[in-house]
Amino acid sequence: MEVKEVNLVLAGIGGQGTILISDILGNAAIAEGLRVRGAEVLGMAQRGGSVMSLLRLGSDVLAPLPPEGKGIILAMEPSEALRNIKYLAEGGTAIINSKKVIPPAVFLGQTKYGDLKEIINRIKQVAGKVILVNALDLAEKAGTSLASNIVMLGALIASGEIPLKPDTIRQVIDRRFSGKLIEINLRAFELGLNSEHKKC
Repeated sequence: MEVKEVNLVLAGIGGQGTILISDILGNAAIAEGLRVRGAEVLGMAQRGGSVMSLLRLGSDVLAPLPPEGKGIILAMEPSEALRNIKYLAEGGTAIINSKKVIPPAVFLGQTKYGDLKEIINRIKQVAGKVILVNALDLAEKAGTSLASNIVMLGALIASGEIPLKPDTIRQVIDRRFSGKLIEINLRAFELGLNSEHKKC
């Protein structure tokens, strides 16, 4: 089956591994013969700022930047999903790590972090499906909290929203990491792929 256009917005905070997810997906797509285009917005990533990676797959994709209102959102942090809601397709899918990361501006009293339920309700006004993933707990089961991004990658593949085979992702993970990190990240991927996630 030909893949014509899939638009994915990966959003997170600096240090959460958002760009790594994009890199793995891009390499897997190339391995499966798909056209890949992408762009990254790093911002003040090293200071806990927002990070966004835009990934487009398919034969109809020419430009790296997706149109607004045409994508899927994978967010490593709830408020980052809401921040990028303009990219989400009407009735589309948002896959969100339920663990909040409080930005520096909140600690400094410059802004407030919204209630998680309120954030999800606002996203549901656009989304047809919201999938909440307890990525932190699953990553710790895999061996390290740093593998939360790979858990989220597994949840994305399990959703069926991205036309990539789990085996291809496993092969890319195997090449991308070394030593014990291969086993840990493969375990994190399987937990994200096979665990029950809360669907809102």
